[in-house]
Formats: sequence, C-alpha cells, structure tokens
Amino acid sequence: MAAGQRHRRGTASSAAPALRIFFASRLVLWALALGTLLLFDEHLNPERGRWDTERLHDLGRGIDVWARWDSDWYLRIAENGYREAPSSTPAFFPLYPALVGLLGRLLLGHFVLAGVLVSLAAGAAAFVLLLRLGTRLLGERAARRALLLLAVFPTSLFFGAVYSESLYLLLAVAAFLLAERRQWLGAGGAAGLALLTRPAGIALLPALALLAWRAEDRRGALIRLGVALPLAALYPLLLWAWIDEPFAFLRAQEGIWQRGLSPAGPLGGLWHGVAVLWEEPSGKELLINGRELGLTLVFVALAVVAWRRLGPVYGLFTALSLAVPLSYPADPRPLLSLSRFGLVAFPLVLALATLTERRASRVAIVSASAALLGLGVVQWTLWRWVA
Repeated sequence: MAAGQRHRRGTASSAAPALRIFFASRLVLWALALGTLLLFDEHLNPERGRWDTERLHDLGRGIDVWARWDSDWYLRIAENGYREAPSSTPAFFPLYPALVGLLGRLLLGHFVLAGVLVSLAAGAAAFVLLLRLGTRLLGERAARRALLLLAVFPTSLFFGAVYSESLYLLLAVAAFLLAERRQWLGAGGAAGLALLTRPAGIALLPALALLAWRAEDRRGALIRLGVALPLAALYPLLLWAWIDEPFAFLRAQEGIWQRGLSPAGPLGGLWHGVAVLWEEPSGKELLINGRELGLTLVFVALAVVAWRRLGPVYGLFTALSLAVPLSYPADPRPLLSLSRFGLVAFPLVLALATLTERRASRVAIVSASAALLGLGVVQWTLWRWVA
C-alpha cells in the first residue's frame, strides 16, 4: 500500500510542471482574447459575416471566442453527423467531433463549451505525456524547455479552441510513449485513434513500425501494432453507412480548400509556396503566404535536427508529418495551415529544446514565439485568419 501511494505521489509530482505550464499559458491567452473583445469590435470584420454561424455561439463571447472558422465543421458533425452534410465535411475525421457530441449532449446541448473542454483536457494530458516522453529521450530539463516552447508556439492557441489539435497531439505522443515502453498493443491502439482524428496520423505508422522492427519479438510487436489498421478502417465504414461513400475524405479537400496532390510531392508544395510570393507581390495574401513559408522552412530545418538528435524514428515521423500537407498544396495559399500542422509534430519542439540550452537563445526564441502567438490570438479573436 505504501509503495503504491508513493508511486501515485510520484506520478502526480511528475505531472505538475506540465500542468502548470499548460494551464498558465491557456489563462494568459484567454485573458488576451477577452481583453481584445473588450477593446475592439469583432463585428467590424467582414470575414465574420462570411463564416460565422449560429453553431458557433453558446454561452456568450467568453466561451464563443474559441469557436472560429473550422470549428463550425466540427460542431456540425458533433450535432448531426455526416448524413446530408456538404461534400467537404468528410475532410474532418470523426473522433474529435464524436467526443464533442457526446459531452455536448451531457451538457444539455452546449456543444461549443464541450469542444473547448475536450480540447483543454486533451491538451493538458498531452503536455503531461510529452514531459514523460521528452524526459525519457532528452532528460527532464530539456523536456521542460520543450513544453515551454510548445506552450508559446505561434499557433498553440488551437490547444484551447474547438479544433482537433489537442486530441491528435495526445494520441501521437501516447503512441510513441507506449512504443518506447514496448507496449505495442497500446501503441497500435493510440495510433489507430490518431488516424480517426486527423489524416496526418498516417505519419505515425512507418515510424512506429521502425521501432517495432527493432524489438526482440519483432513479429509479435508488428502484429500488435497492426491493430491501428482495423481501427482506422472504422472511418470509411462509418462514411459508407452514413453517406454511401466510404472514401469521401479523399476528395473532400478539393472543394473549399482546393487542395490537390502535387506530382512533385512535398517539393511541389514548397515550390508553390515560394512561387506564390511573386504572384502576390503585396497585400494580405503576401503576408499570409510569407508567414507560412517562413515557418515551414523553420520546420524543415528542425526536422533535420530532430533526425540527428532524436534518431531516425522521430525524424521520420516529423518528416512525414510535414510531407503529407506539403504534398497537397492549396490554391491560392499553397502552404495553407502549415503553421498549425507543425504544431502537433512534437519532435520539432523537442529538437528546438536541444538548441536552447543557453539562456540567451532560449529567451530570444520564447520571446519571438510568444509575440507571434499573442498577435495570432488577437487576429483570431477579431475573425482574421490565423492558420
């Protein structure tokens, strides 16, 4: 009994730094969003009139501020499923809206509140598991630096929004942590659930398979890891049952987002990301495309660092996490949402943590990232596109 109590106290103690960083940063961002609402009128932005819907309003502006843009798609699915929905709806995978729908019904129809709570709970758990995985890979001090860097990541506002980033990050980190502990069935289960959360979950499978290949019981590890595949197959079966089109998600990105597979793969996405700067020499599009290109190039550089510092397993996961969206450039913003997709490629912040051992470099990077994050929160609150 005494040993069990000590273990529980030790687990709680190890979780405390991660929870402090996560919730302290979320409170700051929430305060910034509320201050923006008090000082400015988001109704003045014409973009709001174009994208706002009744689904994005629940318990008042203090909660509703975290429901913008794609939140409407998640809430639509949470409330009504995929039946008789627009053709672009299957682009949003089912696990997150299913959890929001379940909690929203328990909360008597407050689906926006449910989405925020699911995101915050998953984000907090993801930070706890990332601290454990990072400590295992790099040591506790570097792991804590990584959490700080993730908390002030320029797009980390999505960890509290009605988006699936928090849930996907939790499942991705859980899959690797379980695999590192040689719990292959659990790792496969987490990977399968990640594939039910975002299409980028496909990046998990080759990296986890490489870890399983190194196991003593290679065959058994791969078989147990393979449970991810039947779990992922649940989504096509769901679409088949609801709209009689099991692979509707493959074409769903072609509509509103105008994404298509580049013949050159990820290099095509990068090329279009550079070329569009000359096609849009000024104005809003130049700023958005330039910002996405800059962050994408930083991600690519950090992916190389992740491969060298964390090993091929985490380098492969990072490279594939970037290669998937890069292979599907959008029009007229080829690198649309790359800064948000990079948020959940967690080896990026682990790699950056290895480069910020010196206080001066750490302060410079955290300050710059926090400034971009603060600007992003203000833009998000005022219905200006963030990622």
